[in-house]
Amino acid sequence: MSIEEMNDYREKYISEFLNKKLGNLTEVEKQVIQSVSKNTMISTEVEEDEQEITFVQKLADKVAEFGGSWGFIIFFMTFLFAWIFLNVFWLSHHGFDPYPFILLNLILSCIAAIQAPVIMMSQNRQEEKDRERSKKDYKINLKSELEIRELHEKIDHLIIHYQQDLLEIQKTQIDLLENILHNVKKE
Repeated sequence: MSIEEMNDYREKYISEFLNKKLGNLTEVEKQVIQSVSKNTMISTEVEEDEQEITFVQKLADKVAEFGGSWGFIIFFMTFLFAWIFLNVFWLSHHGFDPYPFILLNLILSCIAAIQAPVIMMSQNRQEEKDRERSKKDYKINLKSELEIRELHEKIDHLIIHYQQDLLEIQKTQIDLLENILHNVKKE
């Protein structure tokens, strides 16, 4: 039996097994079956599938990274205290934004209105990457499970044949012993 025939047999066997267990096979499961039959590694696909990140996506990631850090909190607290100090104490209550700080509220609202969607874009991209990563983990786990099942079947097959061989050897030994005993009784 050639390797190609063996791989075809493995592919058919695994397809039938998964069809019985899972019903209709998804594209992911078909990819796993092909990987098993071709003896390729799925874990290398994980590294190869990294896609190009656009400038806007990189910017969204950087804004989300900075917006969710202690550096941002410290910077913003410093900015707020400087704004208040400048308008209340340094310019003696005649600053460009007096006490209710309406301009400051407008600036804060604009920053929040811009920052929230940018952070959401970054989170959505991260969720997509997590979904892809979990899909690849599923493929790797499924392939591992199938290969372990196949190893179990091979070991069971070897044990059965080994036991049959042992039985044949024992029968031969018993026959030889009976012949020897029969020859000894003749003498």
